[in-house]
Amino acid sequence: MTDTRANIPSVVERTRPVDAGAPVVAAHFLGQTAVFVLGEEALLFMPRAGEPRRVSVHGGAILASAADKGRIVTGGDDGKVMATDAEGKSIVLATDAKHRWIDHVAVGPGGAVAWSAGKEAFVRTEKGAERMLAVPSTAGGLAFASKGLRVAVTHYNGVTLWFVNAQSAPETLQWKGSHLDARMSPDGRFLITSMQEPSLHGWRLADRKDMRMSGYGARVRSLDFSVGGKWLATSGSTQLILCKPPRILAPAQVQADVVACHPKQEVVAVGYADGLALLVRIEDGAEVLARKGADAPIAALAWSASGAALAFGAEDGAAGVIDLG
Repeated sequence: MTDTRANIPSVVERTRPVDAGAPVVAAHFLGQTAVFVLGEEALLFMPRAGEPRRVSVHGGAILASAADKGRIVTGGDDGKVMATDAEGKSIVLATDAKHRWIDHVAVGPGGAVAWSAGKEAFVRTEKGAERMLAVPSTAGGLAFASKGLRVAVTHYNGVTLWFVNAQSAPETLQWKGSHLDARMSPDGRFLITSMQEPSLHGWRLADRKDMRMSGYGARVRSLDFSVGGKWLATSGSTQLILCKPPRILAPAQVQADVVACHPKQEVVAVGYADGLALLVRIEDGAEVLARKGADAPIAALAWSASGAALAFGAEDGAAGVIDLG
C-alpha cells in the first residue's frame, strides 16, 4: 500500500514537475537552477524560469557527482572527471590514464576536487596541482574537511586521513569491515562512514574515539548532517533515523532511501521507496507532504542554498522542483 499522508499539511501543489527521460541518480542546485544527474551521459538543467535543458557530459554512465556554488563535478565509466557550470558548459578536469571508472567524486574548500579510481584517490588543489594517494583496497567514499585541505578516503578495514599538502604520511583509522560513504561533521570534529552491513561507524577525531551505530534494517545509503551539525540524519530503515542521541521520526510502510537536511533550519527532507517525500521538523517531528507516493523510489533530493526550493528525482525519471519560498 502506498502511504499518501492525506491528513498532513502539503506543498505538493507548489511542484514544477519534469520528466527527466531517464533515471535520476542525484540532484544539485547551481543558484536557482536545479540540476538533475541522469544515469546515462547527461545532466538536466531546470531553471526557475524557462524550459528544462539536457546537456550531454559523459560517454556512458554517470557514477558519481558533487557540486559547489559554481559547478557540478561528475565522474563516469568513460574514465573522465567533468565540471559543468550553470550555463551548461563542460570541461574535462581529468582523464584516468588507465581508463578506469571514476567511482566517487567530492568538492572541497577553495575549489579543490577529489576523485577515486580503483585503489587510488586523487585531489586537484585550488592552485591546480594534482596529488595521488594509493589506499589498501578499492577507494570508497571521499569527504573533505571544512577547513584545510584534508580528505577522508574510505576503504576495506578503515579510513585514511590525507593531509594533501603535508609531507607527513597519511593516518589510517582502523575498523574491520567494508567502509563505503563518508561524511565529516560541519565543525570537523567527527568522521562518519556507512558500512556494507546495516550500520554506521564513526570517530571523534580529537582523540580517535570510536562510535558505532547499528540496528538498521538495511544498508545506510544516505546520510547528512543537519545545519550546525547537531544531528546526523540517515536512511536505512522504515523511518527517519537521527543520531546522536538516537531519534526516530516519520515512520512509513517502506524504506526511507534518501535524506537531505535543510541548509538553514532543522528540517529534513526524506524520500521513500514508494515515491513518497516528506519534510520533517526535527524539534517535534511535524511532517509536511512534499510528494505523494507514486511507486518508483525517490533517488535524489537537494535543497537550494537558501532552502527556498527542494528538488527531487525518482528512479523512473519523474522529477520536480518544489517552491517553498
